[in-house]
Amino acid sequence: MRVRVSARGAARILARHPWVYKSDVLEGPQTPGLYPVQGPRGSLGLALYNPLSEISVRVFAFGEDGPPEETLLANLRKALARRKTALAAEPEGAFRLVHAEGDLLPGLVLDYYAGHGVIQIGSAALEPLTQRLVEAAQTEVAMQSLLAKNNHRSRSLEGLPLEVRPLLGQVPDAVTVREGTILYRTDLKEGQKTGAFIDQRDNRIRLEAFRGKRALDVFSYHGSFALHLARGFEQVIAVDSSAPALRRAEENAQANGLDNLVTVEANAFEFLREEERRGARYDLVVLDPPAFAKSRRDLERAYGAYKEINLRAFKLLAPGGILATASCSHHLTEPLFYQMLAEAAADAQRSVRVVEKRGQGWDHPVLLNVPETHYLKFAILEAL
Repeated sequence: MRVRVSARGAARILARHPWVYKSDVLEGPQTPGLYPVQGPRGSLGLALYNPLSEISVRVFAFGEDGPPEETLLANLRKALARRKTALAAEPEGAFRLVHAEGDLLPGLVLDYYAGHGVIQIGSAALEPLTQRLVEAAQTEVAMQSLLAKNNHRSRSLEGLPLEVRPLLGQVPDAVTVREGTILYRTDLKEGQKTGAFIDQRDNRIRLEAFRGKRALDVFSYHGSFALHLARGFEQVIAVDSSAPALRRAEENAQANGLDNLVTVEANAFEFLREEERRGARYDLVVLDPPAFAKSRRDLERAYGAYKEINLRAFKLLAPGGILATASCSHHLTEPLFYQMLAEAAADAQRSVRVVEKRGQGWDHPVLLNVPETHYLKFAILEAL
C-alpha cells in the first residue's frame, strides 16, 4: 500500500520538508502506519501516515523505497550514535537523544537524565512500534528506567490517549543531573516537558562566565539559570508563579551549597513592572518565558507580551548590564525576535550591543529546510 499526494504535496517533499497536509493527500490506506509515498512523477520516500491527522504525512526517509520499519529504526540508531560521545563524557548529564524531525524521526522525542530515559510518542503511526523503539534504544544506550510521558497535546491531535506509564525498570521519583558545575534534581513524572528544559543547557552554562552584584532570573522554573548565576553574583533572585517549582529551586540551591539565591513567587509581568516602579537595578537579567505564541493566531498578542517583558528588563539593567533573553515560540521567527528586541530597546531609550546570538543545544538539531525545527532563540545583550 502507498500514499499518493498531489503535485503541491510532492513539491514540499522534494524541497525536503517532511509534512504534507490532509488536503494534499489524494489516496491512502484507512489505517495509520509507515508507508511509501508517491507523487505525480513517482516515488518520494517513506513516511508516517495518519488519515485522521491534519498533518497526514510525515516523511522520515526522502527518496528511499526500502522496508519502512527497518529504515525508521536505522534512523533511530543513527540519532543515538551521534550522542554517544557526549553520554560517555557526561553520564550524569541530561541530553536529548532523539529530536523528532530534527533527527528524521517525526513524532518521537527521547530524553536522557543521568541514566534514566523519558520517551514521548506523538504519532498514531509510531504507537504500535513502541516496544521495538524501546528495544532498539536500549541496545544503543543503556538506561536504568524508561518512562512514557505521553500526556502532550499532539497525542490528542493524532487520536491517541493521554497517559504516563513506565516502559522499563523502576522510574525514580526524582533524578539528580549534573550540568556543568551545578547539580539539580528533576521530577520526570510531574515536571515540565520531559522533566526539565534541557534545550537551554548550554546557554545556562554559558552564563556562568558573567560576574556582578545582583542578577535576576524571571520565569525561573526550578532555578535553572539562577543556580548557574549564583556562582558569579553576590545575590540572585529567582521569580516564578509556581510555588512547587520555587521549592525545588531552593532545594537545588541547598544541594549546591548556595546561600545567595532568593526565590519570589509572583506573576512575572507584575513583578517586572513593580521593580521598574521602585527603581531596582540589576547587573544581569534572564528572561526565559514559556511559548507565548503556541499558534500563528497568537503571534500578534505574543509579540506584544515579549516586547513588554524585554522593555521592562532593559529599564532594570545597570549601565553595562546584561540581558539574556529567549523565545521558544517557533512562530516568532529569529528576524521577528530581534526586531522585537530592537523596538523594546528603543522604547526603553537604551543603546544595546549584541554580545552573542545563540539558540537550542546541539542535541536539538535544526533542519534548514524545516523552519519549525528552529524554535529557540537566545540573545545575550549588553545595555550601554
